Amino acid sequence: MNTQAPSARTFRRHRVAVTAVLTLPLLTVTACGTTNGSGVPAAADRTTSPSTGTAGSGGTSGAPAPSAPSTTPGTTTRAPSTSGGTGTGTGAAVKQIRTTVYFLHGEHVSPAPRTVTAPATATGAVRALLAGPSGYERSKGRTTAIPSGTTLHSVVVRDHVATVDLSGRYDDGGGSLSMRARLAQVVFTATRFSSIHSVRFELDGKPVKYFGGEGIVLNGPVGRADFEDVTPAVLMESPVIGNSVHTPLRVWGSANTFEAVFRLKVTDVTGRTCADVRVQATSGTGTRGTFDVTFPYKAARSGPGLLTAYYLSAKDGRPVTVDTVPLTVNR
Repeated sequence: MNTQAPSARTFRRHRVAVTAVLTLPLLTVTACGTTNGSGVPAAADRTTSPSTGTAGSGGTSGAPAPSAPSTTPGTTTRAPSTSGGTGTGTGAAVKQIRTTVYFLHGEHVSPAPRTVTAPATATGAVRALLAGPSGYERSKGRTTAIPSGTTLHSVVVRDHVATVDLSGRYDDGGGSLSMRARLAQVVFTATRFSSIHSVRFELDGKPVKYFGGEGIVLNGPVGRADFEDVTPAVLMESPVIGNSVHTPLRVWGSANTFEAVFRLKVTDVTGRTCADVRVQATSGTGTRGTFDVTFPYKAARSGPGLLTAYYLSAKDGRPVTVDTVPLTVNR
């Protein structure tokens, strides 16, 4: 996907995200916990399965997690494929599906949990995204680049491409970073489902070729790989903000770090580090790979805690935080 092209509108200045490539020295596990640094190969360029371990058995609260990342969210290991419809069907039993929508944390996409009704799961997820972050999520720094008042006309899925038709309000205001961020929010939210690989955009029923005043070219369907600049170096897909977790903790997602190495740290309500592990993704140094690790931790007591992804500066060895996920960390 080309990111800039001439447009009839006035071009605005935009910021260019610069990612420093830094060496990541290896550390031993600190406090409690052991390291599981093996990456799990993925068939696609994204990892999109929720990690939902049962309470008391590790992971986040909910249904049991699959042993390796899959690409379908839901209350079971394999959820129904996404439909572009808007209803649940005459006489069909209502089924609630857990999924994830993507807001922003700083200038990067950040997942947040939502529940939608099958079979119109993609439609429900995009509508939940347009509703914006909750008060709790806003208090933890989650924002959205999507203009308030944007509405969804339809989501139609065909041949693994979701055509998302939004109101004209969607491309109002903002510079290049804002425009790319709001496109990424929809793309990541839709491609959370295994039946959707990419997204084609429409505004009020008309195909979008140039998006916003920045003239972002949308000359075909776009996927997650087209938005690496607004994806954190370590994208933690699970657990997500607000989850309640138990030991051992499973964390999975994708990463693009130097030599595919980074670290994960868990702190409890007292601020004590109760796990700090080295992780290696399936690839890195300019290529996004996947990771899936499970490790124990030992919290002093249950309460609000934090999962942090970071790397160590090659310059002075200090930790450089990539992203944080507020959690309820249980003993």
